[in-house]
Amino acid sequence: MAKSETVPDTEIQGLVRWLPASLRPFALLARFDRPIGWWLLFWPCVFGLTLSGGVFSHWQLILWMLLGAIAMRGAGCVYNDIVDRDLDAKVARTANRPLASGAVSVKAAWIWLLILCAIGLLVLLQLNFNAQLLALESLILVAAYPFMKRITWWPQIWLGLVFSWGALVGWIAVAEHAAPAMLWLYGGTVFWVIGYDTIYAMQDREDDALVGIRSSALRMGGHIRSGVALCYVLALIGWSLAIWNVRPQGQALIALAPAAFHLAFQAATLKKDGSNALGLFRSNKVTGMLVMAACLVIGAAG
Repeated sequence: MAKSETVPDTEIQGLVRWLPASLRPFALLARFDRPIGWWLLFWPCVFGLTLSGGVFSHWQLILWMLLGAIAMRGAGCVYNDIVDRDLDAKVARTANRPLASGAVSVKAAWIWLLILCAIGLLVLLQLNFNAQLLALESLILVAAYPFMKRITWWPQIWLGLVFSWGALVGWIAVAEHAAPAMLWLYGGTVFWVIGYDTIYAMQDREDDALVGIRSSALRMGGHIRSGVALCYVLALIGWSLAIWNVRPQGQALIALAPAAFHLAFQAATLKKDGSNALGLFRSNKVTGMLVMAACLVIGAAG
């Protein structure tokens, strides 16, 4: 059986290599070398912003939300590594993370976490009051996430709730009140996250099983391709209903066709041994762009 593609989390690449050696561990701790994470946190924010019709009137929020996604994804990674530092040391892919390896102290990590949260607070102040309250409510989900892999086989569901929250915030930042389309958009995005994070978790199945970490990749077992496909179908249903609530015309759903083909390709080509899992996971940056384009077209014309 082919071995899954396992890439350690401490590769010094991109802009990180230009930083002074003393700062590199902090950049790695926040995963600044791996932009896929903040892209996946950013896209749902833009889904809500564009489908609600605010892309032109609130264009500046796109830049603020990008900054917020980078900062808060980094903060989430730091917090997760503080909680998981002992488990990370036992998993091949994560053993060299700055906290697990001792390159950064726990005290320094907490200080770095507060700095990133301060940047997040600056972004929060750019939102209207309702969006601010909604964004703050997500902190409860974020704080609980690292513990989910210890108590449930489905931590990916919890991650879906967390990483999709931006769809709600983006919508409220423009519309200022909830609507059925917003809720369908959020639900569809949750299933998208469950699907792609299950693919990501395939890399760690052997180590996770040994150290007692639970994941949907382990729970689905030999049915992982059909499980991922089901998540993606449910994501497309949610997004379709969101679009229908904004523009109840059959041709409007065609806007989702490129994203549907892209997700179908992922599910169809996913190898059961996980050898192409990382590449397919990273391709969800493209999925996010395609869904954003669909939301933009419908929101601008709605």
